[in-house]
Amino acid sequence: MSLSEITISNLRCIEHAELCLPPGLTLIYGGNGSGKTSLLEGIFVLGRGRSFRTRNSERLIRRGQAHMRVTGEVQRSAHESVRLGFEVTGAATAARVAGRAAETLAELSQVLAVQVIEPGVHRLVEEGGYRRRRWLDWAVFHVEPQFVDLWVRYTRVLKQRNAALKTQAAIVSAWDADLARVGEAITESRQQLMSRLQPYWEAAVSALSGLEVELHYLRGWSQALTLAEALSASRAADETRRQTQAGPHRADVAVRLHGRAARDVLSRGQQKLVAVAMVVAQLRLLQETTGMTPTLLLDDPAAELDGERLQRFIDEVASLRCQLVVTSLHPESRLFGTPESTFRMEAGRVEPI
Repeated sequence: MSLSEITISNLRCIEHAELCLPPGLTLIYGGNGSGKTSLLEGIFVLGRGRSFRTRNSERLIRRGQAHMRVTGEVQRSAHESVRLGFEVTGAATAARVAGRAAETLAELSQVLAVQVIEPGVHRLVEEGGYRRRRWLDWAVFHVEPQFVDLWVRYTRVLKQRNAALKTQAAIVSAWDADLARVGEAITESRQQLMSRLQPYWEAAVSALSGLEVELHYLRGWSQALTLAEALSASRAADETRRQTQAGPHRADVAVRLHGRAARDVLSRGQQKLVAVAMVVAQLRLLQETTGMTPTLLLDDPAAELDGERLQRFIDEVASLRCQLVVTSLHPESRLFGTPESTFRMEAGRVEPI
């Protein structure tokens, strides 16, 4: 499975771009501000229905335009390909898979498994639980495709319960049983994934950083209680804050070194290597359990890394069986070998070399 074609229209500085991509290594080079990161963003959006740079999809639309569109073709085998499309018009988004409207954006991920390592990847370690939940759930979804249905159901019930907390507190408990049942199932799937991930994580973080960093799943409520019990115990606090305090929507993946939060003790460069290890471990697990060939986007991969750290990064990424799309300031970049295809970007325009 690999992305063979992509067309981008009105995404940030890119008015129009068309690329045919090989299943191996693609190099995209150009000066700062030429649109390289926006091109990677377009690929990511096609497989996720969201950006890795912003939560606000409207910001993707090129200034002065009414909409943004990305379409592409994913080669599933020598004889099978699937067309994908994603569009943003104002605040509305829409996705298409194989010519039909997608019911959820997760359908894009089912066809194109795309991950990114960019200069801000350290935020996976440094910032709050939102990013780490996203990282974890993407992997759970690929290992257990039914997981997305659980998450959609949980999110719907959670919204109903939160709405009741704001307007009709007396009926809040009506949602507790369903929320607890689905929330426990989500948590079980996440915990199983984390257990399966551990050997890949230990190997990747050791190879990349040499540090004994640990990952621990924090489920979002007390270990001493069931979710139903936690919802009952937090009822008064929920009514005060008008928001549900316990549940998998509050979960996190703690990143710790010798019992302390990694963000408090690691340098920016070390945080980046640990975050890269999280991505590498995830991709290795998915390759071995599902047989997929992910698409990995590398934006300025040498940023904040030099010498031994950079070589460790190169060795680990090169050992992955991925379609690689790499950006660089220089056309002669060969960090990951000789590219099968090279494109030059300038002022939002792309041309093959």
